[in-house]
Amino acid sequence: MGRTLHVGNLPHSANQQILQEKFSQCGTVDSVNVIADRDTGRSKGFAFVEMSSDSEARKAIQELGGSSLDGREIKVNEARPKVPRDTRGGGGYGSGHYGGGRGGNR
Repeated sequence: MGRTLHVGNLPHSANQQILQEKFSQCGTVDSVNVIADRDTGRSKGFAFVEMSSDSEARKAIQELGGSSLDGREIKVNEARPKVPRDTRGGGGYGSGHYGGGRGGNR
């Protein structure tokens, strides 16, 4: 079990301080990272919370998963490792492959 938790279904009002207070009920919180929209700065509705131990992370999942925050039922799960993106491109409409029919006028 990892110590980093994915917290989803957050209200847009959720911020670092609110999550720090909520998760500290289950143990020591090492860090809180609320994911925000680049353009608006508003929360995207999820965050990552790192607890200081595996047992505290398990406790947070059990006790806070399904709890209410500003009227929304939050979801708390173990965070999955970040998967590197494929930077080779290809596929899709921007790659010169348009698919389509059998040709135009003959």
